[in-house]
Amino acid sequence: MPKALQPHPDRALPAGEARDVARRIHASTKDLPLLCFHGHVDAGLFATDEAFGDPAELLVVPDHYVTRMLVSQGVSPDRLGLPRRDGVRTAEPRDIWREFCSHWQLFLGTPSRYWLEHEFAEVLGLKVAPSAETADELYDEISARLAEPEFRPRALLDRFRIEVIATTDAATDDLAQHAKLAADLPGRVIPTFRPDAVVHVDRPGWSELVVDLGVRAGIDTSSYAGYLEALRQRRQAFLAAGALATDHGHLSASATPLDESAAARIYETALRGEVSTEDAAAFAGHMLFQMAAMSAEDGLVMQLHPGVLRDHHSGIHGTYGPDQGHDIPVATEFTRSLRPVLEKFGHAEGFRLVLFTVDETAYSRELAPIAGVYPSVRLGAPWWFLDSPDGMRRFRELVTETAGFYNTSGFVDDTRAFLSIPARHDLSRRIDAGYLANLVVEHRLEEDDAFQLAQDLAYNLARSTYVH
Repeated sequence: MPKALQPHPDRALPAGEARDVARRIHASTKDLPLLCFHGHVDAGLFATDEAFGDPAELLVVPDHYVTRMLVSQGVSPDRLGLPRRDGVRTAEPRDIWREFCSHWQLFLGTPSRYWLEHEFAEVLGLKVAPSAETADELYDEISARLAEPEFRPRALLDRFRIEVIATTDAATDDLAQHAKLAADLPGRVIPTFRPDAVVHVDRPGWSELVVDLGVRAGIDTSSYAGYLEALRQRRQAFLAAGALATDHGHLSASATPLDESAAARIYETALRGEVSTEDAAAFAGHMLFQMAAMSAEDGLVMQLHPGVLRDHHSGIHGTYGPDQGHDIPVATEFTRSLRPVLEKFGHAEGFRLVLFTVDETAYSRELAPIAGVYPSVRLGAPWWFLDSPDGMRRFRELVTETAGFYNTSGFVDDTRAFLSIPARHDLSRRIDAGYLANLVVEHRLEEDDAFQLAQDLAYNLARSTYVH
């Protein structure tokens, strides 16, 4: 018999005496609107508002949490439909879905299992769990759902109670889709300025992107001064389109400024294709400082999530391109790396820096003390490998005693998987309800304070962090 799909109403809530308190706290936040200020959903999804594709294209192929688990168990990326650089189609959607369903047990104990069960049961209305035997039945049922008007992207924005969702957009993006969205859904879908591709001068295609940057800005970028001015102009275009933040995914948190002549020299050698690895790293750190300086001027919140070695396997990168799940965390140092920025802007009115990490060892040693003293800093919610039940609990345990609750950013998710957004917010609200309930039953927190904190963590802190 197929296994029933029935997520437990008390899932992720604590056991014992704290459970009843946690239930009450969660009930007070579960229907609050969602603020998604750190998202990666494609803006085109909402601009065109077309029906989603097949179940595999929606739920398997673009979800790195899903595909990396299957690849780790020996499933070929081709069998999962990962798009190849050469354009060769490697698998049919129904076959990809069957592969996923036949390996459903691999996700036991993972946050992916939690999110997917929530999506299947509460968003798509499925009644049976995935398996090799139920794969075709579920494929057909999901396909029928996706053809219904209430499952169009804009309709789901309302159903999910998403008040604002930010996309992540390259500095060279023309923002045409956002212009349409601003007219159709004012203030609802907004861009985020992501300049990574034009500040890492040793990446393939960098010089062409810098030309594109100049064309978009209407400024000659053949000089370092022109390059900086083009970045300022693009930031203004993003602000005009409704942007609230920038997003930076550097390997290191280093933000050490160079003198102008050194920065100009590196820029010029990069344009000639002669830049060294050392100079490229120095320039990236210099540009983090420059981005902070620009944020202090124009008010865009600066989001930094360093410490990930991208494209760890060169063969996968060569065949399938970037962002295929082969990105691995590395130890990250913040205290010395960010000192130049914090010396200059840590107490500056109007500057806001949100720090994310996938290195848990930095929470209590560095990040909580930094956020606990600098008024410009907020700690971002656990993301990527840490946006899991235990990862979220550890975050609260490691940072609260030093930084408190109000030096954190609230939960804003961090995903390309649109249908998983309500599940991720629900998990965060359940974990926070449990953490606060334990403080209540230990008589370390009054219950009325716990209710207010839960509201703040779920909604108010995110709004005050990004709209300030």
